[in-house]
Amino acid sequence: MNLQETLSHNVKQAIKAVFDAELQSVEFQATRKEFAGDITVVVFPMLRVVKGNPVQIGEQIGQYLVAHVEEVEAFNVVKGFLNIEISDAYYINFFNSIKNVPQYGFTPTSSKEKAVMVEYSSPNTNKPLHLGHVRNVILGYSVSEILKASGRKVYKTQIINDRGVHICKSMLAWKRFGNEETPESSGLKGDKLVGNYYVKFDQEYKAEIQQLISEGQTEEDAKKNAPIIIEAQQMLLKWESGDDEVVALWNMMNSWVYEGFDITYKSIGVDFDKLYYESQTYLLGKEFVAEGLKTGVFLKKEDGSVWCDLTEDGLDEKIVLRSDGTAVYMTQDIGTAIQRVKDFPDVGGMVYTVGNEQEYHFQVLFLIIKKLGFEWADNLYHLSYGMVDLPSGKMKSREGTVVDADDLVDEMAQTAGEISEELGKLDGYSAEEKQDLYKTIGLGALKYFILKVDPRKRILFDPKESIDFQGNTGPFIQYTYARIQSILRKSNIDTTITLSTAEVSLHDKERELIKQLELFPEVIKNAADNYSPALIANYTYELVRAFNSFYQNVSILGADNETEKIFRVQLAHSVANVIKNAFGLLGIHVPERM
Repeated sequence: MNLQETLSHNVKQAIKAVFDAELQSVEFQATRKEFAGDITVVVFPMLRVVKGNPVQIGEQIGQYLVAHVEEVEAFNVVKGFLNIEISDAYYINFFNSIKNVPQYGFTPTSSKEKAVMVEYSSPNTNKPLHLGHVRNVILGYSVSEILKASGRKVYKTQIINDRGVHICKSMLAWKRFGNEETPESSGLKGDKLVGNYYVKFDQEYKAEIQQLISEGQTEEDAKKNAPIIIEAQQMLLKWESGDDEVVALWNMMNSWVYEGFDITYKSIGVDFDKLYYESQTYLLGKEFVAEGLKTGVFLKKEDGSVWCDLTEDGLDEKIVLRSDGTAVYMTQDIGTAIQRVKDFPDVGGMVYTVGNEQEYHFQVLFLIIKKLGFEWADNLYHLSYGMVDLPSGKMKSREGTVVDADDLVDEMAQTAGEISEELGKLDGYSAEEKQDLYKTIGLGALKYFILKVDPRKRILFDPKESIDFQGNTGPFIQYTYARIQSILRKSNIDTTITLSTAEVSLHDKERELIKQLELFPEVIKNAADNYSPALIANYTYELVRAFNSFYQNVSILGADNETEKIFRVQLAHSVANVIKNAFGLLGIHVPERM
């Protein structure tokens, strides 16, 4: 049992022994800084089962705990709050139990637990990844790592949107205006090259619309009648019918995009276990619609279209098959989810990392899958997140004003370099070492800035604000880690030595730091339960703040005696280990020196 479980058990025992009453649960909170104590028991909720003055009840519980629980050294009661002081011995023994555990806080993967599949990124193959994708992949990857650290087996996946009229727009523009241009001939990454033709299509389309309007058509008619959009729609029909020339062009241009995506993913530091492609999944789900028609989950209307009536569930009617028998996105998503469980039979739930504009879609999807009788539908989760804005405003990819993911990563590294040079922190580094470090700092700043915020909140991202070596930022935490590594290199201390409780007397700052370390396993569990990397990010910041307070108030290498020095170096070593592990869950590297 951990400390809170031990105290909870004994508080219940106290209520039974002193008041002959049964207490179902015990409410704890952190002790306020102005009072002595390490953890506080809230007495007021107990008044439902124990009648009396809350101060007197607190006093009697405190006396019982001091008499019966070796970890409890003293107590004080302030109004209805019982502040408990824990012995140094407890904290020293706890620290000794975790100081040489490299994966402290992580739960080994359990074969009894069902696996979870996390979907993120899911780009279109008509343009490069942009700032919106960056939040998506950083968030999805981090949630995957956190779930793994909580003991779950995880499969990381994406569905690549590689078909549809939007893909044909890039293809048609390249065919018309490309002059056989390739990534090799142009020197461009494949996804950027294809993205340029998506923008080119939009420019030509707008010009044709204006021409038709000048000839007397309404804007609505001009949008439908523009020759270039009609040709793109015809190209899609040819693709669907398997036209050799169109399919060959589609394969060639998609291959360029995939090579570009791979470079971006590697640069950002994310990966996948399984890829799904819309071209292979868009027909999935139709068989389940047919099955659902038989069982009454779906209903067919007079025009032949098939719907799911969700009005009794507080939603509306949702189409799952058009009157011409073609599938819609919902049909595809139903089939893809079911196919994934067929592909990975140990999967018992899925997490979809998709922007908050799709919240209703996923409400409907999960409900339909449940109505189709799949038990794992209860374990489907929409990891909804808000948009990312820049100080300059919103982005529009078809107009070519999007913030490119590669450019953003490069800009972050450049900004990190400029700030680092100004601060003069990199004396003695080679040019190559500097560039590597700039990228580590820049990417860490980007990821931390995004992940420290609750996923559901919209973000205004300012690159320069994120790269600050003070405050709640990635570089501040990275710098603290590097500082600890510098201390460890100078110390020459064996961190495996175990000091007894008789040899160590804790300074208040040491106690606070150990208490912060003790929280790490619970933080991982809460972050996994809530799909929230923000809990990990902000915990790490609080740990670093506690370490810096310790560092400023307690001499480590200049300790009064060898025992103190050994203990403090070991404590610094454990803090660094937790920082590294916590940042690993966020997909952030920590430099050994800065």
